[in-house]
This record gives sequence, structure tokens and C-alpha cells, in this order.
Amino acid sequence: MLKSFRDFIMRGNVLDLAVAVIIGGAFGKIVSSLVTDIIMPPIGLLLGRVDFSSLYLNLSGTSYPTLAEAQAAGAPTLNYGAFISSIVDFIIVAAVIFLLVRAAQRLERRKTDEAPPPTTKECLYCLSAIPVNATKCAYCTSQL
Repeated sequence: MLKSFRDFIMRGNVLDLAVAVIIGGAFGKIVSSLVTDIIMPPIGLLLGRVDFSSLYLNLSGTSYPTLAEAQAAGAPTLNYGAFISSIVDFIIVAAVIFLLVRAAQRLERRKTDEAPPPTTKECLYCLSAIPVNATKCAYCTSQL
């Protein structure tokens, strides 16, 4: 059983998937930092000095001046600012994945565009498929 498990793990596609998951997690952290620390502050500044990370809707009915105080008190809140940041995260990751897939498809198309030279040709008399180097048709015995 251990040998089968080892064989399964050592297959190339499983290792590739593991590397992709690890790199994807790291990429997700980078994108989250980019959105939170670089993209959202200027957007908040343009919208009138809004800090998206502190935007919330208090559902308890009690007034709290900040999100941190509401969470410390255990008040139920809808953190729509964090949700907006997550949407921006998703859009950036989706755009990058889209560009990567598109680039891979272009590379794949280039490989398939280079078709190998034909190995058969058509007989001029009987229209049968014959080898390219043939000098006589095997079907109608015509001289080519």
C-alpha cells in the first residue's frame, strides 16, 4: 500500500499540482497585500478619505465608533469594506489567470500550426491516396 501511495505521489502531475497550489497561495497573499496596501488607499482617498477596511454595518442596534470596538464587543456586523477588497482581489487574480491561460493557448496554437509535411498525395487519374514519393499509382497503375 505504501508503494502504491509513493507511486501516486511521485507522478509528475501530482507534484505539479502541489507546486501550483503552493505558488497560488503565495500569489494570493501578494495580491491581497497589493489590494489592501496599494490599490484601496488611493481609491478611498478619491472617494473622500474612505478607509475600506473599516466600512461596516452594525446589526446590533448599539452604536460603536469603530469596527474593532464592535467586534471586541461581539456585535454582529456586515463588513462590506472587507468584501469590496475581496472582490478587487478576485478580479485581479482572475485577470492574471485569464492572461496566463490565453498565453498558454497561443503557445499551443503555434505548436499545432506547424503541421508535418503530407505523406500522401492524390492520384491524378483515379483520385486515390498514394505515397508522396510514388511514381506509379498502386490502384490504377497510371504513371505519375
